[in-house]
Amino acid sequence: MENSSDAAIRVEHLTKIYKLYNRPRDRFLESLGLGRGKVLSRDHYALRDVSFTVRRGETIGIIGTNGSGKSTILKIITGVLGATSGQVSVDGRISALLELGAGFNMEYTGIENVYLNGTMIGFSKEEIDDRLQDIIDFADIGEFIYQPVKTYSSGMFVRLAFAVAINIDPEILIVDEALSVGDVFFQSKCYRKFEDFKRMGKTILFVSHDLSSISKYCDRVVLLNKGSKIAEGSPMHMVDLYKKLLVGQLDLETLEVKGAKEPAQGESSGFREAGHKSGDPWTPDFPVNPQINEYGDRIAEITGFNILDRDGNSSNTIGKGEECTIQMRVRFHGRVDDPIYAFTITDLKGTDITGTNSLFEKASVKAMRDGDVQEISFTQNMDMQGGEYMLSLGCTGYDGNDFVVHHRLYEACNLTIVSEKNTVGFYDTNSKVTLIRDYHEDGEQNA
Repeated sequence: MENSSDAAIRVEHLTKIYKLYNRPRDRFLESLGLGRGKVLSRDHYALRDVSFTVRRGETIGIIGTNGSGKSTILKIITGVLGATSGQVSVDGRISALLELGAGFNMEYTGIENVYLNGTMIGFSKEEIDDRLQDIIDFADIGEFIYQPVKTYSSGMFVRLAFAVAINIDPEILIVDEALSVGDVFFQSKCYRKFEDFKRMGKTILFVSHDLSSISKYCDRVVLLNKGSKIAEGSPMHMVDLYKKLLVGQLDLETLEVKGAKEPAQGESSGFREAGHKSGDPWTPDFPVNPQINEYGDRIAEITGFNILDRDGNSSNTIGKGEECTIQMRVRFHGRVDDPIYAFTITDLKGTDITGTNSLFEKASVKAMRDGDVQEISFTQNMDMQGGEYMLSLGCTGYDGNDFVVHHRLYEACNLTIVSEKNTVGFYDTNSKVTLIRDYHEDGEQNA
């Protein structure tokens, strides 16, 4: 564990157990000790021996599948729930964005609920007075602030709840899927406030299914599965593990990727070969990632890929705005009825920038069988800003209603976009600027 003076939150061997009953009467009988030796309940571990530390000024993300214990751990840290065993220590005043509006009195006005919630958090009336106008302005619900909250729409309710939680200037902010509330304008304001907290060096514990936000905001990420912590590390690495976990491709005992085997004899992939075959369209003339992060059941296997510039040359350096083609070759080792071919471009932090697949593009695909080979190309103009990116490729599909990964190549190679002009954000809108006319404010046309 880190030095205690550096820790804002310390979670040590935290366990939370719920008793599950088959029938409601079993709970009643057990409470009265009338089970007559029968086992009336079974233990469900919402959390099992979880430990981690959040240092001051860090933004830590918690990710995991549904039921992994993410919300439970936040509720224990904030005191909403008690732990079965283990210890949590917090050094600093917390504001929690968990169940927005929890603790609101529906008969009270918005103003009265501001004071009620502020008092519950631990603020004096004078401190709430100092922050009241900021809360009113942030919520932006007009005269409804003076009406009972039972008259509010659901949108007004969450706006006020968020405004109360976010404007009390906490030392530690805990967020559980609460940034995307209200309309798009309010969501934008919520994200700006969140970024302000980061710039101010606040400590943030952040739970979200939005992997782009996890990659963008977090310094470290904790990955949970079925109540247990299975890994902790950089956002990019944890997001990669989480994606594999979602599709059942992660061996939880060893954290090895299922299906990450070497190609069979005679099936070596062009991107893994040591040398290049001159003139082979499926072997790039540029460096590929020597540690490609790949996995899948290999019923379909990507055996080669390339990037072609506007002149048809193999190159991972593309001029901004120029046409380029991403292509791959897939060999099938079994029947796949509706294969889906895809590519994704990410930034160097692993945040998805753009991408598409044959399903999105409504491409006509057919069932493939053992021994078939499919060659696919995606052609588009690269209007992304100049910079360094990573290219990932994939072939997936469905087995009945179950999504199946046949082969994925994360970060197969880098992609460099060369630009003489960058604008704001990831993409250039390619605007044409026209100066219509100029004149003096008195109406006289300038010469």
